[in-house]
Amino acid sequence: MSSSDEDIPLVKANGRSARNSLPAKAAAMDTDEKMDDAPSTNGHVDPGVSIRFGPVQSQDKMDDAGSDVNGDSTHKRKTRESISKKSYAEPESSEEDEPLSKRRRTSVKHEDPETEGIPLGLNGRKLPKASETSIGEESDSDVPIGRKLISEKRKIEQAAEKEAKAIRSGVAQKATNNKRKQANGVKKEEAGEEKPAKKPATKRASKPLKKEPESKQSTPVKKEKGRSTSVKQESEEAEEDEEEYRWWEDPTKGDGTIKWTTLEHNGVVFPPPYEPLPGHVKLKYDGVPVTLHPEAEEVAVFFGTMLNATQHVENPVFQKNFFMDFKEVLKRTGGATDHKGNRIEITEFGKCDFRLIFEYHEAKRQEKRNLPPAEKKRLKAEKDEAEAPYMYCMWDGRKQKVGNFRIEPPGLFRGRGEHPKTGRVKTRVQPEQITINIGKEARVPPPPEGRRWKEVKHDQEGTWLAMWQENINGNYKYVMLAANSDVKGQSDYKKFEKARELKGHIDRIRKDYQKALKSELMVERQKATAVYLIDQFALRAGNEKGEDEAETVGCCSLKYENVTLKPPNTVVFDFLGKDSIRFYDEVSVDPQVFKNLKIFKKAPKKEGDEIFDRLTTSALNKHLSVYMPGLTAKVFRTYNASHTMSTLLKEMKATGTVAEKVKAYNDANRKVAILCNHKRTVGAAHTNQMEKLSERIKGLRYQKWRLKQMMLALEPSLKKKKGAAFFSLDEDMTQEWIQEHQAFLLEEQRQKIQKKFEKENEKLSADGEKEMKASELEERLKAVKETEKKFNKENKTGKVEPEGRGPTVEKLENSLAKLEQRIETMSLQAQDKEDNKEVALGTSKINYIDPRLTVVFSKKFNVPIEKFFSKSLREKFEWAIKSVDENWEF
Repeated sequence: MSSSDEDIPLVKANGRSARNSLPAKAAAMDTDEKMDDAPSTNGHVDPGVSIRFGPVQSQDKMDDAGSDVNGDSTHKRKTRESISKKSYAEPESSEEDEPLSKRRRTSVKHEDPETEGIPLGLNGRKLPKASETSIGEESDSDVPIGRKLISEKRKIEQAAEKEAKAIRSGVAQKATNNKRKQANGVKKEEAGEEKPAKKPATKRASKPLKKEPESKQSTPVKKEKGRSTSVKQESEEAEEDEEEYRWWEDPTKGDGTIKWTTLEHNGVVFPPPYEPLPGHVKLKYDGVPVTLHPEAEEVAVFFGTMLNATQHVENPVFQKNFFMDFKEVLKRTGGATDHKGNRIEITEFGKCDFRLIFEYHEAKRQEKRNLPPAEKKRLKAEKDEAEAPYMYCMWDGRKQKVGNFRIEPPGLFRGRGEHPKTGRVKTRVQPEQITINIGKEARVPPPPEGRRWKEVKHDQEGTWLAMWQENINGNYKYVMLAANSDVKGQSDYKKFEKARELKGHIDRIRKDYQKALKSELMVERQKATAVYLIDQFALRAGNEKGEDEAETVGCCSLKYENVTLKPPNTVVFDFLGKDSIRFYDEVSVDPQVFKNLKIFKKAPKKEGDEIFDRLTTSALNKHLSVYMPGLTAKVFRTYNASHTMSTLLKEMKATGTVAEKVKAYNDANRKVAILCNHKRTVGAAHTNQMEKLSERIKGLRYQKWRLKQMMLALEPSLKKKKGAAFFSLDEDMTQEWIQEHQAFLLEEQRQKIQKKFEKENEKLSADGEKEMKASELEERLKAVKETEKKFNKENKTGKVEPEGRGPTVEKLENSLAKLEQRIETMSLQAQDKEDNKEVALGTSKINYIDPRLTVVFSKKFNVPIEKFFSKSLREKFEWAIKSVDENWEF
């Protein structure tokens, strides 16, 4: 008989022998009872609540705060392996029944012996500040749940559980009704009889169907005369008349594994070859200019062009990895020599001087920026023409845009967060590394002259066009269709439909994991606790990492040192999450979850040991799939975000201007991001952006003051009517600031005149007409000098002369009202931006909130969809924009 850990009661599974199972069980029960006697929260902090995202305490303080629950290092027992010589597993038992610490590892983690076993915060590596780990607006981590939203979150969860029961009840009722109909004489389909598939709607709604003669009223087929296999020619023919394919209305699409029947494309675009530096531009070593082989010189250029990216080039890990690869390339290519041909040994990174390379490339970049607009346009047109054949493919006879058809150029790997391989050299991808995927009957795109493809496949189950393996992490890179293609759209559609399906099961899942939190089987408690954390705090499931991958973790791979317990029910998470972004959060959890985590951390567990040692991501997802086919841990993030937004939308009554409605949407989006723990660190540029926005608002207030002064100049009696305060200058506008702002306005006016002049000349050139002379520009720039004189006069006299044609007080009052509206709109935007500085609105809106909900808001409150989705997102979510009206529900 097999006796795995899954079959052993909790206390026995913890490593105790069968003889001691009863006393051990009593001891564990005693532990649970003691914890039940812990001080209650008296309702001040609800379980499932993130209570802070503050500064990190020192590890010592954390250990002191929770020493009684985090394991006393001075009284640790020996490891489980040394105590339990006897194995519980019989030959027929599988590894799935054992703690992960006892199983065969699929990947071996090589740690520095000097830092092995030391907690994350104390292993000699200083953890980054929040601002240092910021990666931009779309970086995704987690956020504390605001206390004011706690009751709202609970209401949403309770409503979701009731809705799930109603959904299942409705499905059951529908099935019963179908059976009754069949029993009442409705003919059943014969076993071998196939129901005809519903024909997809392929015509544009705006175009009426062409009426055929009666003899031709069967399914219309579009005739193709002399069809060419050329993608470019075919796309040109289809450009005007191509029918819209509304795949989301075709219930047969996306079933099965075959993704395409015919596939044609023209391959990939390779980056240009390396252009060697001119003779006077060289790397210096210890002050001596050195000559390198072109391959080694290219690697030096990779580093030299990045000198202004200090967050990378000043990173010791980046420097170490770069120099390691650079020395390897030097060794392979013959090393470095001075101007006399004497060999120079490059052994110290600190002696390398890349400044000449940086200055040369900066000058080249500036030269490119200063090109005339007509020249820039010509170069772009040439580039577009050269790449045109690669931009589209023919997928089952339909023209589809290709996403990343350009092969990544060589360079230095940056990584995100604290990636251990940052600075390594990304080598140039050769045709011999690339596998092409194409239809059997299609023409295989030719590789560069004298080269060959690694392989040509006809994988109809794959949605990729080409692939290769990169040298840094060994990952496969794929050329796929663009985000707005049918295939990509179907992927998003299925993702959100899967989240909608979870609506009908969420109550059972939550009820079951609450019950299993007290299970006597260790594996069941661990599963329940993990699902609770994933559902309530949006933790990612996490996967085991290889020895060369970044040490990032998720829920299932949390280590002993990643979780600190503070009685009565506070848990501190501190680890590197996805993309090596630091996750630090202090949360209040269900008391039973707190007890479980204490048990999972019990001795002999120590730093480096996994908390969920009987659980893997695959095992967790297998458990979840019992409730619903295809359910995985990541579906919870999508469901929770979309369901929360759906609930908020039903209650929303957005009114006012478009700007106010957009802010109302963003407020709801922010609630979703907070409730679903979508957190981002404050971007390094945020303060600068807010200062610029504040200056723009201040500039508008200055213009407002000038308009009032013009009114006063026209009608001095207004000072008595409206009061002196109405015409006074705001306190924050000093004379020094006014002069600085006037200089800014003059420069802005100068640039506008120059750009308009250049644009008009560009148009004249394109039309074959003679361009305007420089003297014309000088004439136009006189307006700037006139404005400058006017400002100087205003500063001396303190009076502003009325501007414009036939100025009147009434006209100026209208201008004042418009200006006040602009100030109000911009102030709303500034407040919105400040409120969102720590919340990943982009992450929620694009990745987790069903885009159809944004479309519903747009249509319900008459706000242009452009206010929420950029052009690329409108293309990506075309299926959502066209498939729902304002009454659609998630």
